[in-house]
Amino acid sequence: MAKTSNAAAKAVPVNAKLSWSKAFKRDWQLYLMLLFPLAMVFIFNYAAYPGMRMIFFDYKPAKGWDGSEFVGLKIIQKVFTDKDFIKSLSSTLVFNFLDLIVGFPMPIILALMLNELRYPRFKKVTQTILYLPHFLSWVIIGSVAYTMFRPTSGLVNIALTNAGIIDQGIPFLTEKWHWAVSYLLIGVWQAMGWGTIIYLAAITSISGELYEAAMIDGANRWQRMWNITLPGIKGTVVTLLIMNLGRVMGSNFERLDSLYNSQVRDFQYQLAIYIYEKGLQGAKFSQATVVGVFQSVVGLILVIVADKFAKKLGEDGLL
Repeated sequence: MAKTSNAAAKAVPVNAKLSWSKAFKRDWQLYLMLLFPLAMVFIFNYAAYPGMRMIFFDYKPAKGWDGSEFVGLKIIQKVFTDKDFIKSLSSTLVFNFLDLIVGFPMPIILALMLNELRYPRFKKVTQTILYLPHFLSWVIIGSVAYTMFRPTSGLVNIALTNAGIIDQGIPFLTEKWHWAVSYLLIGVWQAMGWGTIIYLAAITSISGELYEAAMIDGANRWQRMWNITLPGIKGTVVTLLIMNLGRVMGSNFERLDSLYNSQVRDFQYQLAIYIYEKGLQGAKFSQATVVGVFQSVVGLILVIVADKFAKKLGEDGLL
């Protein structure tokens, strides 16, 4: 008993504060494992910051910084008066807001539906099927989409024609308005399964006693979903909405390139394509940098504004 009491006296309480030296000595393996991801974050997120001064230079890689001409704000003025930039910016904003309106609610709806399934095996199989598109490359998705949605030889058009629903093939990916709808729906299909993971995790944190009390009071399934499940995940919804607003200025080059068609260039020409064509193909690295910085600054402003708005509504926010 004496030895046990001495050991208990020497034991460090769970909530006791450790010095840096003791903490490092105890968990040095964990700190060592953190070095590699921290190095990657620093290299790819912060080490490139000095290169942003390129927006003030007519930068030529062969000449370097010393040989490149300092032009002040001329590159910035050139970008914001470029008709191609205005065109790509407007297309990006329209499609990203449509993505947000159409795609953001889908993972929430899907998570609510999956949470109500009562057969565990069917639920697991359904979740796996829905998550799978997230792990597919956009190159694969684009190839499959063009195979399925060709106007004359696509599987979908052939099936609809044979069923007598349509007389001629629908140009899903060859006419700009049909392409816009197909582009949005394919994006929703690719992302909605993965987004449900976060919402399902949030739903599991809701106390089961609330559902039991509601059932005793006579609440049906829809009432429990509306009055318990949705309010229980409101904080998660707000947080993800703020994060998605920060990506409104971004665009996915792989997605756009995999669904490329010269006949729909008016809608397909977004900021990612502009940066690729101007920066890499046209070797105008300063212009591409200006657009990249512009995207980041606007995204940051949107996140800050959305965060403050969420706090005014009583939510925790991100910052």
